[in-house]
Amino acid sequence: MGGPSTIVVGEALVDVVHAAGSSATAEHPGGSPLNVAYGLGRLGHDVTLLTRFGDDAHGELLRDHLEQAAVQLFPGTVDDDPTSVARAEIDAEGKASYEFDLVWHVPEVTVPDDVALVHTGSIGAAVSPGAETVLELLRRVRGRATTSYDPNVRSSFFDSREQALALVERFVDAADVVKASDEDLAWLLPGEDPEVVAHRWQTRGPALVVVTRGGAGAIAVSGAGTLHVPAPKVDVVDTVGAGDAFMSGLLHALAEHDLLGAQGLPRLRHLGLGTLEALVATAIRSASITCSRAGANPPTRAELAG
Repeated sequence: MGGPSTIVVGEALVDVVHAAGSSATAEHPGGSPLNVAYGLGRLGHDVTLLTRFGDDAHGELLRDHLEQAAVQLFPGTVDDDPTSVARAEIDAEGKASYEFDLVWHVPEVTVPDDVALVHTGSIGAAVSPGAETVLELLRRVRGRATTSYDPNVRSSFFDSREQALALVERFVDAADVVKASDEDLAWLLPGEDPEVVAHRWQTRGPALVVVTRGGAGAIAVSGAGTLHVPAPKVDVVDTVGAGDAFMSGLLHALAEHDLLGAQGLPRLRHLGLGTLEALVATAIRSASITCSRAGANPPTRAELAG
C-alpha cells in the first residue's frame, strides 16, 4: 500500500440478480462507493471504507470482497441490521430493473489528520439520515483534505427531480472534484447541454468537474479551460462498474500527480491543460479496461500502467 490515505463514504450492498427465463439468482458485491474503494485498493492505495452492513452471510460476502483489495473498514461498520440488497430483474433484452432493500446510516467519525482525500456519492449521498451525515463530513474536512463526489443518480430515491437537484448541488458545493455521467445530467437537468452544466457547477466551487459520455469519452472543466477527451475503441463485454472504475482511475491519477490534500489543492486549482488531459485519459483507460471484461472488475496498477 502507498500514497496518501483515502476515505470513501457510502453504501455497500449485495446485488441479487435474476435473469429472465431462469430460476437461478447470482449474488455480487455492489454499491458505487464500495466499487470505488475496491478500485483504489487494487491500484495500491491506502483506502478505508466508511459504510455499514449486517452481521450476516451477505455482509461476509462484502467483507471478503473488500479484503481482496486490502480495503480497510471503520470500526462499527458491522451492525445488527440486515445487509442492504439490490434485487435486479434482467429482462429478455438484457435491461435491468432494480428494487432496493436498503438500510443506510453512518456513525459520526473523526477523520485522521493524514487523510488526503474523502470521496462519496450515489445512494449514500442521497438517502436520509445517512446523506446529511455524509454532507456534513465533506464540509468539515474540506480544505485539509480533497473532497470528491459522484452523484450516480438513482431516481427512485427521490420524491422529485427538483429535490434531487437541490441535494446534488449541495454536494457539488462541498466538493473539490465532481464526476457525473451524461445520463445523470439528462435526468437532473433535461434538455441542458452537459458542458454548460459542467461549467456552471465548476463556478460553484469545485476545482474540477468531469462529465463522462460512455464511448464518446469525457468532458473536463477546470480553471485552465475545457477539454473533450476521447475514449479508445473497446470490445465491450459489459459496462458494469465502468463509471466507478473511471472515478477510482481519476482519483488515482490525482494522487500520482500529487494533487491531493491541503498541499495539492492550490495546484489542483491551477491545472495546466496537459495535466488535465493526462488525468482524464487515465480515468478513461481505467473504465475501458473494466468494460473489456465481465462485471465490476477494475484494473490493477500494472494493468492501468500497461
